[in-house]
Amino acid sequence: MTDNVSTKPKNLTGYANGPSLEEVNGTVKIPKDKGFFKSLMAFSGPGALVAVGYMDPGNWVTSIGGGAKYGYLLMSVILMSSLIAMLLQYMAAKLGIVTQMDLAQATRAHTSKRIGAVLWVVTELAIMATDIAEVIGGAIALQLLFGVPLVLGVSLTVFDVLLLLLLTKLGFRKIEAIVICLITVILVVFAYEVIIAQPNMGAAMANFIPRTEIVHSGQLTMALGIVGATVMPHNLYLHSSISQTRKFNRDDPAEMRRAVKFTTWDSNIQLFGAFVINCLLLLLGAAMFFGKGTDQLGTFGNLYAALQDNQLAGAVASPLLSTLFAVALLASGQNSTITGTLTGQVIMEGFINLKIPLWVRRLVTRLISVVPVIICTIIYGGNEAALDSLLVNSQVFLSIALPFSMIPLTMFTSSKKIMGAEYVNKRWITVMAWTCTIVLTVLNIQIVMESVKSLF
Repeated sequence: MTDNVSTKPKNLTGYANGPSLEEVNGTVKIPKDKGFFKSLMAFSGPGALVAVGYMDPGNWVTSIGGGAKYGYLLMSVILMSSLIAMLLQYMAAKLGIVTQMDLAQATRAHTSKRIGAVLWVVTELAIMATDIAEVIGGAIALQLLFGVPLVLGVSLTVFDVLLLLLLTKLGFRKIEAIVICLITVILVVFAYEVIIAQPNMGAAMANFIPRTEIVHSGQLTMALGIVGATVMPHNLYLHSSISQTRKFNRDDPAEMRRAVKFTTWDSNIQLFGAFVINCLLLLLGAAMFFGKGTDQLGTFGNLYAALQDNQLAGAVASPLLSTLFAVALLASGQNSTITGTLTGQVIMEGFINLKIPLWVRRLVTRLISVVPVIICTIIYGGNEAALDSLLVNSQVFLSIALPFSMIPLTMFTSSKKIMGAEYVNKRWITVMAWTCTIVLTVLNIQIVMESVKSLF
């Protein structure tokens, strides 16, 4: 790379060993000389796939559980997590557009083999933790809606990768459209349920200002679970890859600036939608279940039952609410499957340049996550509470793994040598990114120490 890189690097071969997600890279044509709205629509789509990771089944457990246990206290955590997400996803998308490398490829190109290997292992574990939430959510939704046993439901999620393979052949725009439709289902379902629940919006708005109670042990664990479920490491790798699906003249500085601008708009709009959904989840938990035997609401099954229990949900309880909850859970699991599998491919190709058939890559990615869930399901006899505990712990691990992705992303996008003078992070962005990384790292160390103490 040269010091004044502001467009596509002249030679990618030595850095990336080929384009990221080669089968969809540069496949979506962008019309020239269009107005703001038409340009935004042309670039819209990748942000939706990224936003999926901010509203997956892991978010459900942490956000609804946080509302049920602590009322509206953790609203500020959702807000801060969403703002951090917008900052990080902007940097990830910009990295992909400007360098034509995803974060995994850039890490391999700009770090030593030893550091790259450590980051690869941590990232693979984060992908596994992400996929665990998707597998569990999808399996439980199948059980709630159709009575499918959990072990069978977990096994069926393996076939989701075949669906993604078919969608890829139909075109990346089709994948984006399906994801947006499923997001709409989730938004409509929870907006309806929250309207029915009638939360205290005054108290909710007041708690967008952080309170000191958040750093207490139980609240901090739940807060980090929300952070881990909201700001997810795999999304940084995914966004740096799928931001490259748009086809435009990368040798034209004006076109490059246009791509970065509208990709950022797309990302922030979609992440705002994810923020709204996460707020709805916490509002639902707080309005319906806070102070009403929350220890009984630790699983999706119990939440499903509580929505039709007059003693817990009150006069608004009905089978319809429970059914809509399960439908939205299934939609969330399917959405997350699409993005999680794509990210697994990005990680595998980017870090170790593993070139195997597409269906094999995606099947291996899913099996790595399905096996531990099946083992856990068998050991605990299909006990849903055990699976939900596994899901919550996976979200806390994601929070711990997050700095391992944030640090290289911030380093690369703050480097004039890598990004060029025009696209290198502005100083305030660099300061904010490093501040977020340091704060999260300190909080993660605290939660690990508390977890170790609890064992003795």
